[in-house]
Amino acid sequence: MSVLVSGGAGYIGSHTVRLLRERGADVVVLDSLELGYRAAVTGVPLEVGDIADTALVRRVVADHDVDAVIHFAGYKAAGESMTQPERYFDNNVARSTAFLAALHGAGVSRIVFSSSCAVYGTPRALPVAEDHPTAPESPYGASKLMVEQMLDWYGACHGLGWVALRYFNAAGAIDDASIGEVAALSTNLVPVALRAALGQIPALRVFGSDYPTADGTAIRDYVHVVDLAEAHVKALDYLAGGGASTVVNLGTGTGSSVLEVVAEARRASGVDFPVELVARRPGDPVAVYADNARAAELLGWRPVYSLPEIVSSAWRWTSTHPEGFATAGTGKEALWGASL
Repeated sequence: MSVLVSGGAGYIGSHTVRLLRERGADVVVLDSLELGYRAAVTGVPLEVGDIADTALVRRVVADHDVDAVIHFAGYKAAGESMTQPERYFDNNVARSTAFLAALHGAGVSRIVFSSSCAVYGTPRALPVAEDHPTAPESPYGASKLMVEQMLDWYGACHGLGWVALRYFNAAGAIDDASIGEVAALSTNLVPVALRAALGQIPALRVFGSDYPTADGTAIRDYVHVVDLAEAHVKALDYLAGGGASTVVNLGTGTGSSVLEVVAEARRASGVDFPVELVARRPGDPVAVYADNARAAELLGWRPVYSLPEIVSSAWRWTSTHPEGFATAGTGKEALWGASL
């Protein structure tokens, strides 16, 4: 299999590229390097450019005899999307529209898409299954759902085989700590907690301590980035074996509270960093965690890593790479990781 990975120089993308290479696939990465960086891509060709560049996409597909695609490229900060919705609809939707058209024109017939549990909005029932109504509450979530809908129509009209993987809360880093999510560019709980442990911020702010949960803090489903990478490989194999197009949740099925994550971050780092309890953020649900039965049934995927392992691996990466990768000669710190 020859696989084109868009956004393969970002956080989840680079972990997936590493695993694909280890499994013997031919891989080529297409990344604009706006948020991804060269240092994240080793051992495979990197094509620098825009996924909306039709001529470039068709050339890359032809040059590398691509027969399948994993599409990570996109912006992912839900909060930012509320203040800059135009950026998210332009980058995540319009560019994906051009990308899909170019791939179709080049004869690509299988694609795995990096989606999000943000398509569900506030859950009406737990755990969240794939048949839960979609009601995104941010332009980011809406942009992911729009691409899923485009994939569905490409399947109906052009015979495209596709799987949309709806992530819950990605975290952690590869075991050798060679790549990971850079805390300085993330608003996610695990990397921000580790920034507090490193003294890069004065305290970790916890939004809401009065939820109807055991410790008063919100509950989320944290899934290891290596487990996510494994799911992408399995999704490609599923499509190659003739599997029907579908959406699949990727989560552990277990919810962890904010204070449980804080405790793990303190344990992993050995630092009793300060925590500041502040008011809830509008729109934050009490609890969100996945029903992952479909992933097990269709893909044969089950998460391997537990919360302590997730946080420990993130600490190994963050503590040894507190400033990310330095790009020589540019005067710019290559703090990559905000792209998927």
